[in-house]
Amino acid sequence: MTEPAAVARLAREITPDLESGRLEDFYRDLHRHPELSFREHRTAAALAGRLRAAGYRVTEGVARTGVVGVLANGEGPVVWLRGDMDALPVREATGLAYASTADGVMHACGHDLHVTWLAAAAESLAAARETWSGTLVVVGQPAEEVGGGAAAMVADGVHDRFPRPDVLFGQHVAPGLAGFYPHTPGLTLSASDDVDVVVHGVGGHGSRPESTVDPVVTAAFVVTRLQTVVAREIAANESAVLTVGRFHAGTTSNIIPDEARLGVNIRTRDTRVRGRLLAAIRRIAEAECAAAGCPRPPDLTVRPGCPTTVNDPSLDGEIAAVHRELFGPDTVFDFGQALGSEDFSLLAPEGVPYDYWYVTSTPAPVWEAAPGEGVMEKAAGVPGNHSPLFAPDLSVLAPGVRTLVSAALSRLAR
Repeated sequence: MTEPAAVARLAREITPDLESGRLEDFYRDLHRHPELSFREHRTAAALAGRLRAAGYRVTEGVARTGVVGVLANGEGPVVWLRGDMDALPVREATGLAYASTADGVMHACGHDLHVTWLAAAAESLAAARETWSGTLVVVGQPAEEVGGGAAAMVADGVHDRFPRPDVLFGQHVAPGLAGFYPHTPGLTLSASDDVDVVVHGVGGHGSRPESTVDPVVTAAFVVTRLQTVVAREIAANESAVLTVGRFHAGTTSNIIPDEARLGVNIRTRDTRVRGRLLAAIRRIAEAECAAAGCPRPPDLTVRPGCPTTVNDPSLDGEIAAVHRELFGPDTVFDFGQALGSEDFSLLAPEGVPYDYWYVTSTPAPVWEAAPGEGVMEKAAGVPGNHSPLFAPDLSVLAPGVRTLVSAALSRLAR
């Protein structure tokens, strides 16, 4: 690796025009036109066009809507830069002049920023080929929000069809006063799994509940009992979250349905804790159904989502040092372990180191107006990812490009 100060200096030298307004125009356009998972056709085409114009060999349609751009520039390592592209089924409430024009769809997680950063970083590095040597692979990933995009790209042969990475880099916009670049060595994001539960009852008329086995009441008991799992079955020094985010049953108020469906999400950092949670969900659902006299046991389907994200500690330390040189020693700090989840790590073949960091984005007036005194209190009071009010400060556009450029140069610079 080149010395951090030299990498930071080179990153500044090859990104002199990022504040020209072109970044803002591209970002605003993406924000106006969000697309849901595996439907990112317009977004993918916009990214592919920018990459192709910069000289990359571009492949579209990887895992349906993914984009991969390859720029071979002599002998050297293979560096992958990844950005995710999909939006969320959220109705925007920011009131921005460039708010979403797609009804009920919004870039509430900042993936429009991710695509903007990725495209501009790829262009900057392509325009400065004389300063580095190796191969740069730019990955526009679909469907991160549903946890299937990275796995779909791997299944579509992304590691075989394109130069395999020696290192993988990614980043995510986050709430927090704009101007900071948190890094966490080792475990930074948790695993996520979904469990679908179907409770089978005996339907009938609402006036004659005695002739039925009510799956709504039974499912309600399941939901209530599940709330005790983390509180009473997981040790205080271990971390886990169990959320029932979906409860569907019935069609009208005077008919007792014959089934109820629950959607359960768990977040864990340890495989043993994951196993205990999954076992508890099954035990509780089956026991409540048995207690209610359901005609048959519930159906449980586990849908594995995202694995843990575990940064290579040495690599993370190196990139954090580069970012300190770029932005100042006080701008980089340890973000700590979060219970959020990402499928980013699936893009790294076994044994390949990766690093994943954050770019804080809350506008200063919003941050200052937030209740609380300390950083954690204020962070809880500002719109975060997945909020209909999430509106990153545009001042983070240029720095978010330089974080990626500098990470790539840490391995590619001559």
